[in-house]
Amino acid sequence: MRLATVTTPSGTIFGAVTDRGVIDLHARLGARHPDLRSLLAEDLPVVPDGAPVDYGFAEIGWLPVVPNPTKIVCVGLNYRDHRAETGNRPTRHPALFLRTPDSQVGHEQPLVQPRESATLDYEAEIAVVIGRGGRRIPRERAWHHVAGISCYNDGSVREFQRHTAQYTAGKKFPGTGGFGPWLTTMDELAPRLTLSCRVNGATVQSADTDGMIFPIDEIVEYASTVFTLEPGDVLVTGTPGGVGSRREPPVFLAPGDVVEVEIGGVGVLRNPVVNDQGCRG
Repeated sequence: MRLATVTTPSGTIFGAVTDRGVIDLHARLGARHPDLRSLLAEDLPVVPDGAPVDYGFAEIGWLPVVPNPTKIVCVGLNYRDHRAETGNRPTRHPALFLRTPDSQVGHEQPLVQPRESATLDYEAEIAVVIGRGGRRIPRERAWHHVAGISCYNDGSVREFQRHTAQYTAGKKFPGTGGFGPWLTTMDELAPRLTLSCRVNGATVQSADTDGMIFPIDEIVEYASTVFTLEPGDVLVTGTPGGVGSRREPPVFLAPGDVVEVEIGGVGVLRNPVVNDQGCRG
C-alpha cells in the first residue's frame, strides 16, 4: 500500500495512492484518525483492489508524507563512499541530528535556495517512517516498528553547515528538504533497496542499502535508545557518495534545477528549485 498526505479542493486529507488517483481514507476513518500519523499507530486498513478513487492526480497537491512528525531524526555519513569522499573517520555509532517539519516540502513542491547562500546541495536518502512506537527497541524487533519507506532529499546549505562542528544551521532552512511522494508499506518492498538521485535528468548518486555503514534495523535500535520513537516519526538514513559539494569543481543547486530522488519499489520524489522570495523579518 502507498499512503500519502495531500491537499484537495475539500482540504487536507490522507489517503491510499493508486495508479488512478487517491482514495480518501480521511473521509472514511477521520472520526478515529485525524491525520496519517494517528493512522500509522494502528493496523493499517485493507483497501480492496479496484476501489474507486476520490481524487485524480490533477486535483491534488502533495504534502510531506507525514507533515507533523514529533521528530525527524537524520543520520550523517552513513554510506561508505560518502564517508570516503568527505575524509571523515569511522565512528562506532550513527551520527544523529534533527530536522524540523518546516524545513521540508512535499513531492512537486519547490525547494527554496535561501538568499543567504548559494550552496544548497542535494542528498538522496531513504526515509523510514515509524508505525509502532517504542523505546529501546532491540535490533531483532526493529522492522516490526516500521510502517514504510519513502524518498527524502536531505537538502543541505553547506556554507552554514560548516559554520561550526555540528550540522544544525545547514539543515533547517525552510523548504530545503523534500519528503515524498508517499510511503510504501514494507510488505511491498524487497530487503535490499536501491537509491539514486538525478539533477536535471543526469544521475549524480546511485547506491543500495548494502553500502550503508549502519543498516536500518541498527539505526532504529540506536535512535530508540536516545529518543522515544512515536508513530509518524521519520528516520532519514544517510546519503551515498556523489554530493555536489564534493565534486571538482563543486556543483550546487540553482533556481530552475529539478532534483529527483528514486527508491526502487517506492517511487520518485521530484522537486524544482526556486529562489527564496520570503520577506525579511
